[in-house]
Amino acid sequence: MIHYIVRGFQFVTIFGCLSSSIFYLLCLWSVRVFLRERKAGEGVRATQALPSVSILKPLKGTDPDIYESFRSHCLQDYPQYEIIFGVSDPNDPAVASVRQLQQEFPSHAIRLVVSPDKLGANVKVSNLEQMVQTSRYEHLIVNDSDIRVETDYLRRVMAPLILESTNNPRVGMVTCLYRGVAAPTLGSQLESLGISTDFCAGVLVARQLEGGLHFGLGSTLAFRRSDLERVGGFKSIVDFLADDYELGRRIADLGLQVQLSDVVVETHLPAYGLQEFLAHQLRWSRGVRDSRAGGYMGLVSTFGLMWALLALVAAHAAAWSWAVLGATLLLRLAVALAVGKSVLQDPHLTKHFWLLPIRDLVAVALWVASFAGHTVTWRGDRFQLKKGRLIRIAQ
Repeated sequence: MIHYIVRGFQFVTIFGCLSSSIFYLLCLWSVRVFLRERKAGEGVRATQALPSVSILKPLKGTDPDIYESFRSHCLQDYPQYEIIFGVSDPNDPAVASVRQLQQEFPSHAIRLVVSPDKLGANVKVSNLEQMVQTSRYEHLIVNDSDIRVETDYLRRVMAPLILESTNNPRVGMVTCLYRGVAAPTLGSQLESLGISTDFCAGVLVARQLEGGLHFGLGSTLAFRRSDLERVGGFKSIVDFLADDYELGRRIADLGLQVQLSDVVVETHLPAYGLQEFLAHQLRWSRGVRDSRAGGYMGLVSTFGLMWALLALVAAHAAAWSWAVLGATLLLRLAVALAVGKSVLQDPHLTKHFWLLPIRDLVAVALWVASFAGHTVTWRGDRFQLKKGRLIRIAQ
């Protein structure tokens, strides 16, 4: 009986290694497709007049290098745009950086909106609903407060929204991949590594397997006001944790295309301690679990290092199990380099490469832990998560 249990365990681990290897090959294929499309699109720019744009940046507290992130939005090679910052508390520490920006760029349309009304559990989206009421233009961009961009960001992100073809579905949203710049702490480095070698790889695979994206990323959400109104405005998602995902999904449900831009933006990560890193990742994991339950469950088949190590144990370190471990590691490293270097052009990737096995095993532990509860902590507040919606827990 024990013999059959051991053989069954070996079979499961081999199947896990095989499924992970297939996933890694899908990652490499998805990278190749993306790079080919990016190369084909080089030099292609909109010939129509560029529309005026309202950039909406909801704020709460400060982020690393926040002023430089704000400042990068004021250096755009773009004819006409406005930047609207929003806070729910007039004494928020981020306000000082907005005032400094207004002083440095007095000729720019930079406004601060104080949104005291709490329209739902997600304060960020509550701010956005009140901020958008003050915006002037039809075309909108929402991105996180810590996003830093290049001078051609607006031109390149807006191009798909105005380069329409009668042969293709109308683009309803443009979103961007991003890379993380880590602070010199272990938690921050693990976070950056996960973005560059795992998260963005999953986005590229989802794009290929699902015939395009059906969600957005908080690094950039570019869309039209008219389409926002068709899905019920920001107020329709004011209780959702994964608001970027939800908005992209709803715009895709209108029959519009969510396009992944060739632009890669940058975020400077906080100096996470290990506990802060784990709390942040657990919040993200539970948010994805509620938003994309099927795909999230399927992640268990992509944990290549875990399955290869289990196969090694199950086979009592037989020669074939070492070969499986070596092949799995090679494929995993190939994916990390292809996504992190070729797609994201992360200059710090190789410096943190030695942490990749640790990061992958931590990801397994977080995946398991994500099923052990429904509470999340977000910017100091605790919530109960129910079908993607936030329910505030009284302090």
